[in-house]
Amino acid sequence: MSLVPEKNFMPRSRRRLSLSDLWLNDQTLKNVAVKMRRLSLSYTPPSEPDETLAAIDHESGLDSFSPLSDELLLLILSKLPESQHISNSAVCKRWTKLSGRLLRSVKLLDWDFLESGRLTYRFPNLTCVDLVRACIRCPRNSGIVASHKFVQVHLDTSFSVGGFIKKQDVLHPNMIDKGVRILSEGCPNLSKLVTIAGSEEVLSCIAEECLTMQELELHCCSDSSLIGISKCHNLQILKLIGHVNSFYDSVVSDIGLTIVAQGCKRLVKLELVGCEGSFDGIKAIGQCCHMLEELTLHDHRMDGGWLAAISYCTNLKTLKLQSCKNIDLNPGPDEHLGSCKTLDELHLQQCRMQDKEGVRALFVVCETVRKLVLDDCWGLDDNVFFFASNCRWVRYLSIEGCSLLSGDGFEAVVLTWRELERLKVGSCNNIKGGEISPELISLFSVLKELKWRPDSKSLLSSSLEGTGVGKKGGRSFNL
Repeated sequence: MSLVPEKNFMPRSRRRLSLSDLWLNDQTLKNVAVKMRRLSLSYTPPSEPDETLAAIDHESGLDSFSPLSDELLLLILSKLPESQHISNSAVCKRWTKLSGRLLRSVKLLDWDFLESGRLTYRFPNLTCVDLVRACIRCPRNSGIVASHKFVQVHLDTSFSVGGFIKKQDVLHPNMIDKGVRILSEGCPNLSKLVTIAGSEEVLSCIAEECLTMQELELHCCSDSSLIGISKCHNLQILKLIGHVNSFYDSVVSDIGLTIVAQGCKRLVKLELVGCEGSFDGIKAIGQCCHMLEELTLHDHRMDGGWLAAISYCTNLKTLKLQSCKNIDLNPGPDEHLGSCKTLDELHLQQCRMQDKEGVRALFVVCETVRKLVLDDCWGLDDNVFFFASNCRWVRYLSIEGCSLLSGDGFEAVVLTWRELERLKVGSCNNIKGGEISPELISLFSVLKELKWRPDSKSLLSSSLEGTGVGKKGGRSFNL
């Protein structure tokens, strides 16, 4: 059987063997080309023209690439587009093995492929691995898919109300530990791992074998599964997914947050999804993780008063709240809230903001922010948005999908921000694009960037006719 490589490897018939011009740009590959030309002297072209030449001469049994070392051939293969790696791996066993060394990221679907050792043998240089889908037993050929931002599973006709993932659907912690151990021993260069949280031994194994591990995402996580994380000294990015409606029902409380704080002191980014906790847990994070720059809370279940702990995060630059049902139900008096002096960005995405005291407390804690993003926040009316005037140094404001906010309420706050440079407003139907006051027009004329599409582009354009807005040199306007 004759195996034919890609055209980039070999020339057309009746021509000497040569590499593409792309390869010749490298001095090392020029030396490879010289060797290939020498080999071509003994090559006799076929009597009939052919589109490509075989990497293996099936008549003589000689491999044209056999004189090249694995390192040189691997360097050649790495210069090719990633789209050709699969076809290159089908040329011969040697190319299959070398092509596998080029793959860096994989999302595993079959747990047996990992447990048998084939994954680490086939792809020894993996740096990013996602094991979540393989940890959940579900029919792969089902056309019914339950999808969430963090997980996706296939369902069968026996599905019953109560949750898409049941306890028996998840692999036993011992099996997860065994698979992760095989992975960490076979791929010591791992820098990112996404997996279902097993026992405490699994994290200890990762810490011992994968010294370059920097990013960890644990699904179905609980306090007990975090005990081994204290050995992950070099971890910089951590994502803990506890409770997710209809998918996971695990609990991460102040105990788990304290364990993380004491064990991962080099954290730069921390994301908590469906996690419980209170003032004590967030305070522990702030006091121990001095390098923490970004904190994200998704659908948090924090007890009242947790906001006051943000001031302990002395190097925090970005705070994100996503899909939260409330901000803080009992924030306490202002003198106990404090302020996070280093905070530069505040993002609120798909949050419920009817909790006025909690929203007011949030803007008190985040008074130093320069960038404020409000995206599809329900309950953001004029009274709630007025609390944002406490943030006096805002330079960038983005509001999308906040239909309760009126033009008067918007203008009352924005005109107080003397340092505002960039403004984006979209899909806020209660702000009428054609009803713009002279003060707001004056503000628009000095902005460096403006995107103004609250309800109607045409009304805005007609109302700004003759004002010169959008014609300033060096500025970006999208009206």
